[in-house]
Amino acid sequence: MDKKEMKLKIIPLGGMNEIGKNMTVFEYGDDILIVDTGLKFPEEEMLGIDIVIPDIAYLEKNSAKIKGIVYTHGHEDHIGAIPYVLKKIDIPMYGTKLTLGLIANKLKEHKDIVNPQLIYKNPGDVFKLGVFEIEMIHVSHSIPDAVALAIRTPEGMVIHTGDFKIDYTPIDGKVIDLARFAQLGHEGVLLLMGESTNVEREGHTMSESTVGSAFEQIFRHAKGRIVVASFSSNVHRIQQIINAAVLENRKVAISGRSMHNVSSVAIELGYLKLPKGTMIDVEDIDRYPDNEVVLITTGSQGEPMSALTRMANKDHRLVEIRANDTIVLSSSPIPGNEKSVKNVINRLLETGAQVIYESLADVHVSGHACKEELKLIHTLVKPQYFIPIHGEYSHLKHHAELAETLGLNSQNIFILENGDTMEFADKVATKGKKVSSGIVLIDGLGIGDVGNIVLRDRRILSEDGLIIVVLALDRTTGQLKSGPDIISRGFVYVRESEDLMINSKIVVTNAINKCSDKNVREWSSIKNSMRDSLRDYIYSQTKRRPMILPIIMEV
Repeated sequence: MDKKEMKLKIIPLGGMNEIGKNMTVFEYGDDILIVDTGLKFPEEEMLGIDIVIPDIAYLEKNSAKIKGIVYTHGHEDHIGAIPYVLKKIDIPMYGTKLTLGLIANKLKEHKDIVNPQLIYKNPGDVFKLGVFEIEMIHVSHSIPDAVALAIRTPEGMVIHTGDFKIDYTPIDGKVIDLARFAQLGHEGVLLLMGESTNVEREGHTMSESTVGSAFEQIFRHAKGRIVVASFSSNVHRIQQIINAAVLENRKVAISGRSMHNVSSVAIELGYLKLPKGTMIDVEDIDRYPDNEVVLITTGSQGEPMSALTRMANKDHRLVEIRANDTIVLSSSPIPGNEKSVKNVINRLLETGAQVIYESLADVHVSGHACKEELKLIHTLVKPQYFIPIHGEYSHLKHHAELAETLGLNSQNIFILENGDTMEFADKVATKGKKVSSGIVLIDGLGIGDVGNIVLRDRRILSEDGLIIVVLALDRTTGQLKSGPDIISRGFVYVRESEDLMINSKIVVTNAINKCSDKNVREWSSIKNSMRDSLRDYIYSQTKRRPMILPIIMEV
């Protein structure tokens, strides 16, 4: 390709018009760099689906160009899709110690991925991948080792903020490197890609250290056991729970698979610090007086199978909530989870335990920058172009408007969708050709084998149920030899709806006889006739549309 025709292409494959599934492709000539490979959790209508990941068809087609994946931090919405990406393309991964430690732990569950290429980098490191030179800049977030990326390209510098907040008193003492953002802004920044999660919130995000003070107050006055539910990846929060427990001479136990996995990696790598003898096994908590125990658990979002939900439902194998327990939900509900969280709170309150959550005490702060923090980054970086990332459309739109109020020309601000291509040539930005993008649904061990048609069928089954019609036809004459028998699941209880079932059999029999009279022998035509006739009758009687499954045996 002629150098004059070369363009920098930036292609989001996830993270636009949604929360989660963050993944961005940078392409120049024969070189591709990927930033993050995240997942998101299924929406309510995605019945039975475990997780959702980006469609990487474009990357599979261009796999020979890919130089590596660079990670901003270790949250699931940034690393969660990596096992499924590596099953398609073997790519080296670059990230900080905790981020790659969590990825390595995740990959252990996938036995078909052997010898993953994990290359550790520290904040401040600069390294090259093809034509791209990447610099990692330390930022504050709700997990240690989070970084923003300064990506030097032949077209100019791109700054990708990752997820961040400006915390002047972080738990690990490592403040965001604002000086480096200012230096890069002075050098000249072609494009800023800034996270948008909290752009609609005024002011500043509270420091994580404020939560520690709230924990100390709660722990000081708690009479019995203390159970704290939090995100397993919020290592700083776990550290503050441990600190408060140590102050009150309490032992700490951990419940929940993801909490165990993350805390084990964080302890092993030195990101969680606890005095010797503080940690006990959850199976041993009853060996200690109630006022000497703290249990850290998963379930702050009301997840049906989480440890806290099972405790609330009184079906946890080891922990039964008692009236003198204090339960702390150290998180805020993710949009869509409010009802589940409230249900768990109500069930916990019914046990007589004291339940403390965000609206009652300062037991949670966000890990994302609010409006004033975003303004500061824009002002330091002074980009020529801006693309808001990581948010639903309202977040992206408000972040674009914020950039405009700070003096950026609206013509230089682009709100993208997943699959859009932004092209830069001679420092001029234009929209390019859209690439293949979308979602891949993971259900158990199945990757992408559940699509829209299967989801539609699941929705119909969940809402209206199923009717199975079984009958036998004469092979030569097409006449009914036995049946029809009607089986109902999730529609009506047969014994209580005998008239409906009897009349349904008559409707099916009439449909078969009509086909026989017209000399129709094709099974597909006979099935369609049965299905249409029965569907019309059922709807006229019940105003419901169950799935109808005809089964014909030939005799």
